Amino acid sequence: MECPHLSSSVCITPDSAKFPNGSPSSWCCSVCRSNKSPWVCLTCSSVHCGRYVNGHAKKHYEDAQVPLANHKKSEKQDKPQHTVCMDCSSYSTYCYRCDDFVVNDTKLGLVQKVREHLQNLENSAFTADRHRKRKLLENSSLNTKLLKVNGSTTGICATGLRNLGNTCFMNAILQSLSNIEQFCCYFKELPAVELRNGKTAGRRTYHTRSQGDNNVSLVEEFRKTLCALWQGSQTAFSPESLFYVVWKIMPNFRGYQQQDAHEFMRYLLDHLHLELQGGVNGVSRSAILQENSTLSASNKCSINGASTVVTAIFGGILQNEVNCLICGTESRKFDPFLDLSLDIPSQFRNKRSKNQENGPVCSLRDCLRSFTDLEELDETELYMCHKCKKKQKSTKKFWIQKLPKVLCLHLKRFHWTAYLRNKVDTYVEFPLRGLDMKCYLLEPENSGPESCLYDLAAVVVHHGSGVGSGHYTAYATHEGRWFHFNDSTVTLTDEDTVVKAKAYILFYVERQARAGSDKL
Repeated sequence: MECPHLSSSVCITPDSAKFPNGSPSSWCCSVCRSNKSPWVCLTCSSVHCGRYVNGHAKKHYEDAQVPLANHKKSEKQDKPQHTVCMDCSSYSTYCYRCDDFVVNDTKLGLVQKVREHLQNLENSAFTADRHRKRKLLENSSLNTKLLKVNGSTTGICATGLRNLGNTCFMNAILQSLSNIEQFCCYFKELPAVELRNGKTAGRRTYHTRSQGDNNVSLVEEFRKTLCALWQGSQTAFSPESLFYVVWKIMPNFRGYQQQDAHEFMRYLLDHLHLELQGGVNGVSRSAILQENSTLSASNKCSINGASTVVTAIFGGILQNEVNCLICGTESRKFDPFLDLSLDIPSQFRNKRSKNQENGPVCSLRDCLRSFTDLEELDETELYMCHKCKKKQKSTKKFWIQKLPKVLCLHLKRFHWTAYLRNKVDTYVEFPLRGLDMKCYLLEPENSGPESCLYDLAAVVVHHGSGVGSGHYTAYATHEGRWFHFNDSTVTLTDEDTVVKAKAYILFYVERQARAGSDKL
């Protein structure tokens, strides 16, 4: 947004003597000494932590306003007000009075001068060396970023995602998608798109809530986020630009309240699909998909128009059979899908843990069988029979006509009651490898011996009791090792820990033909 407070708040000039030593992204808060999310005040150059750490940057602004309340209005305007600060990691500028990120500058261009000065400090050889040593010390002390492999010490290249205020639902989905290799590689290989021209050409783009829809690209910000992960150049990345694009094009996710991770995933995939169909600024992305030989035409599934990488990888087809119980008329319909939402059978809903003794453990096979079994529709779902010419009782059954390359299974853990939405906290047993989907196919005889086997790539877990509260984390496998992604923290874990998780969303990748298999 265009901030009107820059002239009264931006008073510092690029002078290294006024800034702390070291690289800006590792500066410590002057109050709590935390080096997470440092922000520098553009009035006095003091450094404080962001609102999602201990909030001292905001408190610095609030404390500066208290003396002003005792002065006349004219005196307020003459005195610097400490309202504008800059993120020392992403160099974006924020105004607390406007409560938004800032895109304009002062007449003398002071904001851009400070930004360039901080970038020079960060990029200098001396501060880069200090920054690497600091991260190495952190990683050694926490023992989470180093792993001994064959007697030698290897660094973990995984990068966490900072929580921007109840954005764990987004972080868990992004980390899961980043570990689906074919999907992630497609976006990382896309050419960068410059959304600005003229004076701002070549500068880094900062998306804010006040920009128009034509100035944002979900594909571009998604690409940037995926490129930032797994590089090992930083312990955590702030996906704020992607988050504000999400605010623009997905109104349901505006604000900082907790959201449903599955709902976000569906909105994200749908909007990526739509934008890839149309391209950005007239530049078509579909040509890149057509040139990608690994996504053959026979594996594409069109949803709402032409095929994209989204439908080529996640797209499958269901056959929905409905039979009238009065006249026996059968109706068949083919529906494309990007994921399958599975009920947890009612007989298992009181079983909360794997080791609980009362009754058998619910398995993923039980959920899949419940989804595909013949079901008699109740009175509220009467079928309009074209032969009887009125609504009649009927049965319904799903078959999978075509399996996707990546099978996304959503376990329906949240159910509405008369007054609130309850969580089904049942443990569901799921395989790490060898999930066999052949028995759920419409024509299993036409599939090869290995084409129906899937191996687990990622799991999203919801911790807590309700959809509007709690916390999301994710497990994912990368180069044969399992990682746990908890916002900005990434730790190595093992298969025993993963299989004990109460899964909410499971991502299974089609197994490539190879000798031997373990079946569910």
